[in-house]
Amino acid sequence: MKFLQLFGRLKSVVIGMVHVQAMPGTPLSKMSVSQMTHEACKEAEMYLNVGIDGLIIENMHDVPYSLSVGPEVCASMTAVCTAVRGLCPSLPLGVQILSAANKPAMAVALASGLDFMRAEGFVFSHVADEGLLNACAGDLLRYRRQIGAEHVQIFTDIKKKHSSHALTSDVSIEETAKAAEFFLSDGLIVTGIATGAQADPRELKAVAQSVNIPVLIGSGVTYDNVDQYMDANAMIIGSHFKKGGYWANPVDLERMKRFMGKVKQLRG
Repeated sequence: MKFLQLFGRLKSVVIGMVHVQAMPGTPLSKMSVSQMTHEACKEAEMYLNVGIDGLIIENMHDVPYSLSVGPEVCASMTAVCTAVRGLCPSLPLGVQILSAANKPAMAVALASGLDFMRAEGFVFSHVADEGLLNACAGDLLRYRRQIGAEHVQIFTDIKKKHSSHALTSDVSIEETAKAAEFFLSDGLIVTGIATGAQADPRELKAVAQSVNIPVLIGSGVTYDNVDQYMDANAMIIGSHFKKGGYWANPVDLERMKRFMGKVKQLRG
């Protein structure tokens, strides 16, 4: 299995988030690309020091998100991702570009030597806070083949956070998971309703029982509830690793150490 080859284990993989500062041209942009790169590398080094299993690099500070992502964002993300890859030559690394810039993220992953990406809107349409997102699986996988990036795994959100799913209210999360598996997703991401919101452990179990590909938790895992998610193939953690548990704050080394210590105990 590609997931096992990448992470070296099949359960309870911990993937941290490097939330890159606001990109050039976005409303909150304050740093040069070199400054953003420096900050991202500092965070990545802290994650390395606590024994993280992998990282996702994301333009989380680019609020409000747009469905039209310019070349300046892709170029900046490539610079940041390449630098983090140089710092972490053997750590599994991924990328996500908001909002739903899945083809650009695939290109960045290829150019930067990354291992995976997180994709929004892979199957079924839904209404996100940025607008209507349509399914992209067919175009994205053809693009991956076209540019020779088949080694880049695509982990895909289902019933994603910050979205209304009224359009697909008659499609269960299990059916959505099966559709994503049928459309060749490399792994499924289950989330709560918003960033930092706890995912439903019952949904994790239901999805895991309905498919034969990895299932990841994409929001809301904390020191206090991590025992409920140890059966997930991976846990993507951003907010809990930040000061005060808030996503926009700097990473907190002591919170990361405490969390990773508990995970290692639970793993046995």
